[in-house]
Amino acid sequence: MSGTFVGMPAFPPPVYPAFPVAAHEAVNNQTLRGNLRHATHTIRAKRAKAVAELSDWAALREAGKQIKDHTLRHLDRYLLQLEESVTAAGGIVHWAADADEANRIVTQLVQETGESEVVKVKSMATQEIGLNEALEAAGIRAYETDLAELIVQLGKDRPSHILVPAIHRNRGEIREIFVREMSEWGRPAPEGLTDSPAELAEAARLHLREKFLRAKVGISGANFMVADTGTLVVVESEGNGRMCLTLPETLISVVGIEKIVPTWQDLEVFLQTLPRSSTAERMNPYTSTWTGTTDGDGPRTFHLVLLDNGRTDTLADEVGRQALRCIRCSACLNVCPVYERAGGHAYGSVYPGPIGAILSPQLRGTASEIDASLPYASSLCGACYEVCPVAIDIPEVLVHLRERVVEGGPVTREGNKVVLQPAKGHAAERAAMRAARWTFTHPGALRTGQRLASRTRRFHPRTLPGPGKAWSGTRDLPAVPAEPFRDWWQRTNGGKDEAK
Repeated sequence: MSGTFVGMPAFPPPVYPAFPVAAHEAVNNQTLRGNLRHATHTIRAKRAKAVAELSDWAALREAGKQIKDHTLRHLDRYLLQLEESVTAAGGIVHWAADADEANRIVTQLVQETGESEVVKVKSMATQEIGLNEALEAAGIRAYETDLAELIVQLGKDRPSHILVPAIHRNRGEIREIFVREMSEWGRPAPEGLTDSPAELAEAARLHLREKFLRAKVGISGANFMVADTGTLVVVESEGNGRMCLTLPETLISVVGIEKIVPTWQDLEVFLQTLPRSSTAERMNPYTSTWTGTTDGDGPRTFHLVLLDNGRTDTLADEVGRQALRCIRCSACLNVCPVYERAGGHAYGSVYPGPIGAILSPQLRGTASEIDASLPYASSLCGACYEVCPVAIDIPEVLVHLRERVVEGGPVTREGNKVVLQPAKGHAAERAAMRAARWTFTHPGALRTGQRLASRTRRFHPRTLPGPGKAWSGTRDLPAVPAEPFRDWWQRTNGGKDEAK
């Protein structure tokens, strides 16, 4: 194991507006809302049907949670076991503490091959670290081969969904992108291309095929890594990933350290829950597994880059660490009423939706406007928790992160110490919470306040003044009852002791 992790990202996050600002713009885009509503409702209904087929779904969900929690508790041991297994199978393991280090490692590995282009399997880890941009800066062109990622890349766009990155685009928009941009990236779109799904898929197949056959270097992530064998697993629906994993001479996989499972038996649980939760399929059409290198079969050289980039600090948070259970199924996005209306771009992160609202602020810290606002990008309805195949209590983590935002500012590192900086702009909220705490711990003051509120109820405003306007502007203030509960109890129980 070469070196140790320091945990904090070494690069500043992109500058995006706070979630309320971005969401306000998104909800006024009727085309976007229509695309999202149609897609999420369709995927949601199919997932529910696929999950209902299994009578032991609850047991599988609990098993997945237990496996992930056990692995995270012993992550150091399993990572070292994985390194030994991959090395024994002919692979080479690299450790990256942050995005900058991961990008340097991958760029150098590509440069050592003498190649100036690579083909890529859909990978959120490489998007997280901005690998495509780092490669481009070094004169290396990276071609996305997943259909939705191809659409996003050709459209000079950003992914807006974990499973379907181009969910915000409709068929007409995709056709226009193909016709306008494909020729700049390789084989142009066929003449007379329509917005028929079959024709669009065929145009993408023809465009990508020449890249698959020419590429000498492939870059991937992985859905899972099996510690005891050193096996990596990628699940997909199109087959483009398998082309990238098998045809190039060199394969480089960038994988978050939390993607590990101890054994093949553990993997069996997730190969049942992931496809049903994501694509609503009983199993993925393509489940690719590879262990190191084999003479005459697949890439000659395999490199595994294990990525921390904030995961170690997330692991140290007893509440927030459950976000690291995530298997990137996107079920939480498809049931979230906030995501359905605002779309993925409003989250300003590779990880949108409910999981992004708890994962991004932990990986990147809450120093930026967007990351400080993400824990509030939820109605706390709990639908995300109900569908999560590894039982991540997203509402609990959201509330926990809101407390972090209010109580303290960004997390920074001073030497070997993690320091929570003072928060800015939350003085009024902190003062209100302290006043409430004092009141609830002084029964006499609480009793007096309740009686005073009841007797002055006719004079209560319909909206709150000052900073409270932001809260009451979209909510009805609860009506104060005619008498406090204490008075009602004493009146209806003949003045008996309240405790009885």
